[in-house]
Amino acid sequence: MPRIALPNKGRLPEDVRNLLDDAGLPIRGKSERCLTASVGGEFEAIFVRAQDIPEFVADGAADLGITGADLVAESGCALNELLDLEFGRCRLVVAVRDDSGITSLAELAGRPRVASSFPRLTRDFFANRGIAVEVVPVSGAAEIAPHLGIADIVVDLTSTGSTLKVNGLREIAPVMSSSARLVGRCDSAGQPWAQELTIALSSVLRARGQRYVMANVPKDRLAEVCERLPGLNGPTMSEVFGGGRFLAMHAVVAAPAIYKTVAALKALGCEGILVTRIERLMP
Repeated sequence: MPRIALPNKGRLPEDVRNLLDDAGLPIRGKSERCLTASVGGEFEAIFVRAQDIPEFVADGAADLGITGADLVAESGCALNELLDLEFGRCRLVVAVRDDSGITSLAELAGRPRVASSFPRLTRDFFANRGIAVEVVPVSGAAEIAPHLGIADIVVDLTSTGSTLKVNGLREIAPVMSSSARLVGRCDSAGQPWAQELTIALSSVLRARGQRYVMANVPKDRLAEVCERLPGLNGPTMSEVFGGGRFLAMHAVVAAPAIYKTVAALKALGCEGILVTRIERLMP
């Protein structure tokens, strides 16, 4: 049974569990604190620290893993990225104290100390720009470092920037964007189980934010309705048994457009309008 390494704590586990549930691969373990579990009877899950997952996969202790792109990049491990899971979005940024007066990388002088729990990415970032720095590795939150005199600058993760602001810091440059990724060994892409899992998860992600709309459409307003409902390849129409002047219409519509779409259909004389969520969607 293929083994997949999953994060045991932090910002990703709940989203990972929900995604696998929606794909028909529920995580079932003997207890919430168990170190291993079954994933839909198709995979064996091992629960480890998110930052250790790239190494576990690269070393062959796991066949696949789900962790942040930032942690994969920091590890330096040669892995095959199979899918962007689109959650856990954040950015790795360079930040300075608000009262430093620094507004850009060009204003950095001397050899400033930079605190970060991403020392590899930090060194590479500044080296690629020809800026000499002293990297101060930290294992926890880096935001406190400038206030303790440990470092002048931080390279840290942020989602909204609110944590930086609360700690008196200001972003001056982006390093990279990140989100949760499904990764595997370099030879994993050709494995049937890797392909099947990638397809299953991508179909769930594709369905999120989409709605399935059904309605009885007056035949004489068909062209107008089609303008309102392009669907994936145009709406699907079929005869309604005993429907007379109506056709049955089915279409996939983006969730933010549902409010106006339903109003437009009603205005065009459509009846029996039904909107449902979509669990999985394959093009």
